[in-house]
Amino acid sequence: MTSDNKKKIKAERPRGFEDLSGEDLLLLEKITSTIEKTYKFYGFEKLETSIVELSNVIGSFLPDQDRPNEGVFSFEDDDSRWLSLRYDLTSGLARYVAENYDALPKPYRRYQSGWVFRNEKPGPGRFRQFMQVDADTVGSKNPLADAEMCMMFSDVFENIGIERNDYLIRLNNRNLLDALLDQLGLNSINDSDQYLTVMRSIDKLDRLGFSGVTELLGKGRKDKSGDFTKGAELNTEQIDKIINFLKQGDKSQKTDRKSALEKLEKDFCDSDKFSDAVIELLAISDILDGAGYNEDRVAIDPSVVRGLGYYTGPVYEADLIFPKNNDLQNFGSVGGGGRYDSLVERLKGVKVPATGISIGVSRLMTALKILDQKVNNKSDIDVVVLLMNKDDQVYYFNLASKLRDEGLLADLYVGDGSMKAQLKYADKRNAKIALIIGDDEIENNTVTIKDLNKGAELSKDISKNEEWRSSKDTQVNVPQSEMIKMIKSILSKSS
Repeated sequence: MTSDNKKKIKAERPRGFEDLSGEDLLLLEKITSTIEKTYKFYGFEKLETSIVELSNVIGSFLPDQDRPNEGVFSFEDDDSRWLSLRYDLTSGLARYVAENYDALPKPYRRYQSGWVFRNEKPGPGRFRQFMQVDADTVGSKNPLADAEMCMMFSDVFENIGIERNDYLIRLNNRNLLDALLDQLGLNSINDSDQYLTVMRSIDKLDRLGFSGVTELLGKGRKDKSGDFTKGAELNTEQIDKIINFLKQGDKSQKTDRKSALEKLEKDFCDSDKFSDAVIELLAISDILDGAGYNEDRVAIDPSVVRGLGYYTGPVYEADLIFPKNNDLQNFGSVGGGGRYDSLVERLKGVKVPATGISIGVSRLMTALKILDQKVNNKSDIDVVVLLMNKDDQVYYFNLASKLRDEGLLADLYVGDGSMKAQLKYADKRNAKIALIIGDDEIENNTVTIKDLNKGAELSKDISKNEEWRSSKDTQVNVPQSEMIKMIKSILSKSS
């Protein structure tokens, strides 16, 4: 027995977290970059806020102020103040605006990407850490700000490569449902528990369907595991009214926005609150019409609820629907947002109107993987410089530096592998070109440039230098003075 006989620590990830590397990480970075670029084109500026916030700043998510680590990941600082990993990017924005309000342009338009953390039960495709990319306009009541959010949502999907009719931005106003519930005798203040149960039930529509929500609005529902969820205890008349209202957003309907809103007002409520909400949506719809964003991109859907106690007006949900793809049909929400005119007020003390959207990158990644959009997850490596002779390492390093000086992404092989291992490495990096400089090339001041567009096919059966050199149809030997020109020519043909 040695003194080092200690129990080996098992290498394992905590539940609900994931590692990203290789093509997955490249895909995440490219999606994030595309979204950010879309926001930037609309004139939004980038902001980075702290990954840790004071717990009372994100207090709307905390169930227990004395020990706020349910729902969020929290810890107590050495000055006895509770800190939390950010639950979303919006709370940090609200804090930043409240702190810097006088110095900021009005309205203030920012975008931000970053990891957020949820101390919730993990499940398939549901992680405790995930990437969000947000855009928000703070300080504007103008419906143009809300319409712009819907436009950016639409542009993001098409810029990523998701075709029109394979996605749908669903638009609603929280005040429509609130007005209907008021009419049915359900008030968010006087009947707060029942009201919240109703709203939470409606928020499960995508997962449970109309039958499941009907059960939750009534006595309750038992799931497949046998667990029973107590319902809102509404009567049949109340339930029927709510379900019929929600069905006006059925994705199979192709009603234009104006007609859909007129029908809602006629059939369901004639209160001032309902009418005001319809007027807001009509103003947004008029802007969308003028900009060419029709019902096939942005549709009215009264079933969109979002953020209990958070959103105060128009809300948006971005769904992938893929009607012609069985693997992705009704994939569901990959982002959402809405108007939240009270959030900054909690920190600033005055009303500051705001609206924004948030896109979940992990969900988008899953969809793109199923679509097998390999164009989005290829490496950006242009050239791998093979290490043919270890005695000439400085020579190879200087050659790779010359490539980088010309704007090429060059990877010098720094391992100890054989020719076969180096070719496999180049293939796994999805490199477009392999640069071969052996003794003959060094002596004659030339380079051998190998086109690797078919890297896997070219390298899988090659084990010897002689075999590699025999495949003349895919390589060319040129003087070093012509190396850059030849490489760029090959790259231009493969792009």
